[in-house]
Amino acid sequence: MRSAYPRFLPAALLRATLSVALVAALAACGGSDDDDDTPSAAPRSVASLRLIGEQRIAFKQAVQDTPAGGLSGIDYDPRTQRWMLVSDDRSDLAPARLYEAQLSYDDKAFTRVALTNVVTLKQPDGSVYPSATQFAQRGGTVPDPEAIRFDPTDTSLWVTSEGNRSLGLDPLVLHVSNTGAAIGQLTTPPLFKMSPSQELGSRNNATYEGLTFAPDGQSLWISMEGPVYQDGPLPSVTAGAVSRITRQDRTGKVLSQFAYPLDAFPAAPAPGKNADNGVSEILAITDTQFLVLERAGIEGADGVYANYLRLYRIDVTGATDVQSLSTLRNAQYTPVRKTLILDFNRLGLPRIDNLEAMTWGPRLPNGRNSLVIVSDDNFSATQVTQFLAFEVVPN
Repeated sequence: MRSAYPRFLPAALLRATLSVALVAALAACGGSDDDDDTPSAAPRSVASLRLIGEQRIAFKQAVQDTPAGGLSGIDYDPRTQRWMLVSDDRSDLAPARLYEAQLSYDDKAFTRVALTNVVTLKQPDGSVYPSATQFAQRGGTVPDPEAIRFDPTDTSLWVTSEGNRSLGLDPLVLHVSNTGAAIGQLTTPPLFKMSPSQELGSRNNATYEGLTFAPDGQSLWISMEGPVYQDGPLPSVTAGAVSRITRQDRTGKVLSQFAYPLDAFPAAPAPGKNADNGVSEILAITDTQFLVLERAGIEGADGVYANYLRLYRIDVTGATDVQSLSTLRNAQYTPVRKTLILDFNRLGLPRIDNLEAMTWGPRLPNGRNSLVIVSDDNFSATQVTQFLAFEVVPN
């Protein structure tokens, strides 16, 4: 999401690159070929997080003739020790793209981030995605990439796109190859489709913000950033709201859907200014438990936004499957249970920016899981691209 405030390598070359560079760089993170972070690994648990450290990259850092920024999704593949990020540039500054990266950290320090490769996303006809200004002439789909996950069964990836209400483009979950070529996409449930002329379905810029695979790799969970029109208003200073988290199988069939209670704004905007709050990422812990990153931006009198970030652990056990409910207004249902794991604003860092991307990293030398969270700078010189590495303290 742009908040309210303003390659993959060929297989042979990838193996060579990994053996020389990535393996060496990530060995310091505790990553290894026998890293027990596969879908069949023992269930994770999360009681709290300990900050290991922070790294940043330069504003619009040039990577293979593209300006890096807008990093809205990140994932790590323990099978190949590869990191991949997605930019939410809507093909305005360069064609829609992914970035391959190297991160170096252990349980004592976070020492390095480097973006090493660009993968351009392609439409089904092989062309690059158009920008909004090119859409009228070229057609196709204007992308708004937000989340990314490695497919646990092969080398492909899955990427969400938020759609565009004014252009009548629905939110999507795209399936792409490791060279960015289109493979397919999940069916968008009717409730989430865009209506350019009526207040129905998805709100613009409040749709498919989060994505995670179930631990067995056979289904995907997609989190909506905010409520659809039918489910009620957006959050406010005095009231929260409700968004939906949906599980779909690989054919696009909806398997289950749950209501997530969004917080009210953690602070009031200055008079006449804006604010928002929504889900920016989801990450599976077990079959029924997930981490949910909730992010608010509150505009001050000077037009600068303060960011408020909270990480929750949720459990869908006992929650109502709401897929048959066309509206949650005045409906009887039980939402997911949420437990606060971390208030980022209490970490003591000089600033907390617009955190949107989250993934499990490699095991640390002490045997514990790691977690990496990244900010989307909205390609704004007043913001930063911030990488935070955490040690996960289990239950």
